[in-house]
Amino acid sequence: MTSNEPAAHDAVVLAGGGARRLGGADKPGVRVGGRALLDRVLGACADARTTVVVADPRPTARPVRWAREDPPGAGPVAALDAGLRHTAADDVLVLSADLPFLAADTVRRLLTALRAGAVEGALLTDADGRDQPLVAAYRAAALRRELAVLTAREGGLTGLPLRRLTAGLDLTRVPDPVASFDCDTWDDIAAARARIREHDHVLDEWISAVKDELGIDLDVDTGALLDLARDAAHGVARPAAPLTTFLVGYAAAQAQGGPEAVAEAARKAAALALRWANEAEQEKAEQEKAEQEKAEQEKAEQEKVEQEKAGQRQADKPGGSGPDAG
Repeated sequence: MTSNEPAAHDAVVLAGGGARRLGGADKPGVRVGGRALLDRVLGACADARTTVVVADPRPTARPVRWAREDPPGAGPVAALDAGLRHTAADDVLVLSADLPFLAADTVRRLLTALRAGAVEGALLTDADGRDQPLVAAYRAAALRRELAVLTAREGGLTGLPLRRLTAGLDLTRVPDPVASFDCDTWDDIAAARARIREHDHVLDEWISAVKDELGIDLDVDTGALLDLARDAAHGVARPAAPLTTFLVGYAAAQAQGGPEAVAEAARKAAALALRWANEAEQEKAEQEKAEQEKAEQEKAEQEKVEQEKAGQRQADKPGGSGPDAG
């Protein structure tokens, strides 16, 4: 690892709870925005070197390692101990599997806060200022130390609340009422589903869902692609918008490039759409000019005819200047 590369970290995701407040439903598998809650969390911690999920194995969008506390259902401290045994990095994310709004940016903020000082953990606080120890980054050595202390003092870890573990750690807090939101009840699930369909969130949520569904791990400038789609729709025809963005993606894939290839293909397509629109505008202007000139010519000819008719009428009057006058 070079000095410019971020330090490696692992992740432990606790997904084996009983979900009693959901009537025993399979909470990690509940879908919010078309994606299972567990897959949403795994997407947020995709940069982890090793991700361990403490639960019975199931299909997931990303490859993980599986672990299980002994006995199953022994509680979060025992589950954390089981997951931690499969990690080796100095820093470890500890996450619950019911965080619909956890994002990679939040994970990075937690790791930055952990590494900024001499603390042993950085955790989120919710809208009421309460600690959320299952949305946190910890020093793995500090967790192992406290787990050993608890095991020796209590004779085991079964049934212990997580605060018994974190009470011995030097922690820093990162307020985030959105990312710390967890789904314990069906009302929470309904609120999460409603929020992602709000105008301000739906596009980002949809893009993330599509990328996960297609197995794409590529961050691109969606603003530039939307501008391209708008230009194609307005300057060419409405169906040109989706077809053009598809062709941009296809071109980038053929070039075997990443975000830079997408940006270059989008730039070329946008320039073409602009030329197309300008040509149409120029043609429209030229047509309007020709029609105006034609109208002016027809008006002049009509005025000439009217003048000639007026002159003839004047000549036909008695005493006029016609040939029989005088």
